[in-house]
Amino acid sequence: MRSPLLDTPGAVAGETPDDSVAAHYGDPYGEQRALAAGQALVDRSNRGVVRISGPDRLRWLNDLSSQKLDTLEAGVPTQTLLLDGQGRVEHHLTLVDDGDAVWAHVEPGTSGELVAFLDKMRFMLRVEVTDVGADYAVVSVAAPGTTPDAGTGTVAEGVVAIGGDLLVPRDRLAGLPAELGLRLAGLWAYEALRIAAHMPRLGFETDHKTIPHEVAWIGAALHLSKGCYRGQETVARVHNLGHPPRRLVFLHLDGSVDVLPPHGAPVTLGVGKPAEAEPEAAVEGAAEPGQLGFVGSSARHYELGPIALAVVKRTVPVDIDLLAGGVAAAQEVIVPPDAGRNVKIDPALRRRIR
Repeated sequence: MRSPLLDTPGAVAGETPDDSVAAHYGDPYGEQRALAAGQALVDRSNRGVVRISGPDRLRWLNDLSSQKLDTLEAGVPTQTLLLDGQGRVEHHLTLVDDGDAVWAHVEPGTSGELVAFLDKMRFMLRVEVTDVGADYAVVSVAAPGTTPDAGTGTVAEGVVAIGGDLLVPRDRLAGLPAELGLRLAGLWAYEALRIAAHMPRLGFETDHKTIPHEVAWIGAALHLSKGCYRGQETVARVHNLGHPPRRLVFLHLDGSVDVLPPHGAPVTLGVGKPAEAEPEAAVEGAAEPGQLGFVGSSARHYELGPIALAVVKRTVPVDIDLLAGGVAAAQEVIVPPDAGRNVKIDPALRRRIR
């Protein structure tokens, strides 16, 4: 559904799956600064929105997903994952319970599949799942991983606040920036700040093989000591007995190159490979020889310059330079190579939705 905010003068549409919202409005760096300062609104109305009502909703979602939700307090935002039987990530939900229903937003194009799955799992429980994406739109009023200024999400009646995200009736979307007194920022601004905050995005830093340990979703979207749910056996096995096969890394890209590596670009060894960087570190089934992983997302940050998130094989040494789609890149650890096996990720490396 094309956003009415794309009719704003200067608006430039994004790329699939974000082509129905604006990438920027003519001032990408200014938009980033405004969003970082809590003075901007980002149109993310291409995301799906799902409402789950009924008295059994929290207990039911707790049994199905990775986060502990049966004791979730009203108004507290969180994230959860739906995994397949092998522990691989299928859906990522950002959600809140408002006392009457759970509201969740998900990646563009995934709400239909999510609702179909949840409907099949209702059995005799008192829950009702509704795809409300045609009626509600997602906007963000705070940088990823931060909380908005007090009151920002409560100034408009009928708006559901999920941390720094707001679910608003679609017929109010066009006038919302003026209503809230915020300037518009494009998705480029949001994505640059998301990457800088080390926050993975489903379908970008994940593929059909991704397990939660690989992308730092432990804690943020997965509770390690809750009851059983589909895929828990893999999560427990990795946490108690082994390590994930891959790890999420943050990349500082060469700023002298006037290109950004696209999603899916291969990550390979850079110049000056040390002796301990073994050739067999290449990813099994890689698209090209010597490939160690893939680029998830890349952006130009208003302070850090060109940056990216990538997923590489766990055994890639943390102190070697890499090439991301041919662009020189220096690593910054997000998920350490010894993650799992009861190793706790440094809190400074974990980014949570608040």
